[in-house]
Amino acid sequence: MNAHDVERSSTTAGLPISSGLGPALEQAHIIRHPNVLDSRTLFIVGLSVVLALATTIVARGLIFLIGLITNLAFYGRLSGELSSPAGNALGYWVILVPVIGAGIVGVMARYGSKAIRGHGIPEAMEQVLTNESRIPLRMTFLKPLSSAIAIGTGGPFGAEGPIIGTGGALGSLLGQLIHVSAHERKSLLAAGAAAGMTAIFGTPFSAILLAIELLLFEFRPRSFIPVTFAALTAICLHPILFGPAPLFHVPDLPPASQSALLAYALEGIVLGLCAVIISKSIYYVEDLFEHLPIHWMWWPALGGLVVGAIGVFSPRTMGIGYENIEQILNGNFVGPTLMAFCALKFISWSIALGSGTSGGTLAPLFTIGGAIGVLTGQLMNILTPNIGLDLRMAALVGMASCFAGASRAMFASIVFALEITRQFNSLLPLLAGCATAFMVSALLMKNTIMTEKLVRRGHHVPSEYLAHDTRS
Repeated sequence: MNAHDVERSSTTAGLPISSGLGPALEQAHIIRHPNVLDSRTLFIVGLSVVLALATTIVARGLIFLIGLITNLAFYGRLSGELSSPAGNALGYWVILVPVIGAGIVGVMARYGSKAIRGHGIPEAMEQVLTNESRIPLRMTFLKPLSSAIAIGTGGPFGAEGPIIGTGGALGSLLGQLIHVSAHERKSLLAAGAAAGMTAIFGTPFSAILLAIELLLFEFRPRSFIPVTFAALTAICLHPILFGPAPLFHVPDLPPASQSALLAYALEGIVLGLCAVIISKSIYYVEDLFEHLPIHWMWWPALGGLVVGAIGVFSPRTMGIGYENIEQILNGNFVGPTLMAFCALKFISWSIALGSGTSGGTLAPLFTIGGAIGVLTGQLMNILTPNIGLDLRMAALVGMASCFAGASRAMFASIVFALEITRQFNSLLPLLAGCATAFMVSALLMKNTIMTEKLVRRGHHVPSEYLAHDTRS
């Protein structure tokens, strides 16, 4: 970069900035790119649209498969409708269902690909950071299949992690077939992940933000434009394949007062602490399994045994549990019952995930976070009855804050909570809760629930994304 470039960037021929800023830009080694986008980016955008179409169909297929396995395993009926295992009449025999499902996943991991273990997003991050976004072909098929088996047989997971990982795998596969550059392949991987999340939840804005915060690690047009068009394509198909209604039906929430905003910020501190405990507990359980004198292939079956045993006494803890989230958001799940459910769900999920079973983290974190949010709100209302805290709002703030603290994807957490409920009066409470949860988590925990696994494998993980990446 020469002085002429800096001088030109200070005029209307370049960027409209002060002429006195030129030397500062030169000293900071800011590279001036003549074009923000080019024809190659448009080509990647076109591929992203095609990719989003395929990913959305795969997402619908995954939900159908989870419903089919759930109905067969717990009710003996042939139906692809998403059902909760909670209404089963298997009695103590229900213990065997998660054991069998998790055992199958263990065998698939042993003889198919060990990478299917876990919740999907860290595996996609690992390929971005260490393998030029190349995901093996077998992962494209084994990850959704293993997750459907694990969740369908009562695994206490969400479907979002597997479909985000599968969308990313489809993007990586497309990039390998077309022979694009490593950066373009990363953009396609992130576009597939965003399309998958949008397809499942109907949340394009948060899907874009999640891709930026967890996969791209930069904010450049060549990266986020393909991701944006992938999310737009997926949201166009979402009403056709999943219906137009929001994921969770919540009565209108009132605007929060100034005193209530302070309460939600304090709630965020509690959820930040909980996010740290949850994240560390997951990896503590993993370490415990590492010391078992049996092959890791059988660890998921042991985790399934715990899931089934807890499921006998608390059937709600099994499966995705979207109905639990909706009950919490509507204030229908409170008091000691909610406290017991929260504890059992956490134990079931942490042991199942720590054992290496395939499944997502977002739905469990939202369930646990929502429960803790309600319990914290109840305590605040007892201590300060005039503060104006709404328990339904406390539940929503708890959900988003828990995920923000555990993943450090703060903006994605806020926008996701808005999109799944369409309760826009919750914006400021969400901002207050998620910001404080993020702060507490960052102060107390070096890594996140997503990155700890990668750091343990010796990989360097960026702690922030770049507004301007100087790499090619």
